[in-house]
Amino acid sequence: MRARDLAVEYETVGLDSDAMDAARLMAEHRLPALLVVDERGAPKAILPASQMVKIMVPVYVVEDPTLAAVVDEHHADRLCQALKGRKVRDCLSKTVPAPPVAAPDDTALEVAAHMARVRSPLVAVVEKDAAGSRLLGVITASHLLERLLAATD
Repeated sequence: MRARDLAVEYETVGLDSDAMDAARLMAEHRLPALLVVDERGAPKAILPASQMVKIMVPVYVVEDPTLAAVVDEHHADRLCQALKGRKVRDCLSKTVPAPPVAAPDDTALEVAAHMARVRSPLVAVVEKDAAGSRLLGVITASHLLERLLAATD
């Protein structure tokens, strides 16, 4: 199996996309992360759903999780308000690593190694030529597992 055969279309967002829209996209499609692309469509970062959740949780609760028990449900239901007015770029970690990128001819093991090295739920498959780079698709960890398990049956 080669990366080009494993890659599927996947939702992407730009750095200046609305954070609330990005969260809705994750929720509606039950995505583990979104691929963030630059203005040319090249992979720029991966925005994990867990990072979006972290932004919604007040800092004082992150620092002392026992305080979560004293927040009533009415206030907990309004956590998404923390995303209002933010852009995707505001939600990225300050030390966001470059997203893992596979070449179309990379093997399944090479793709798995990319994921494992940076603990990423997805890898972008990018074809490079004289004209530049073109995103072919994304390989998610769950899709890779599915294909590898099918190969063992």
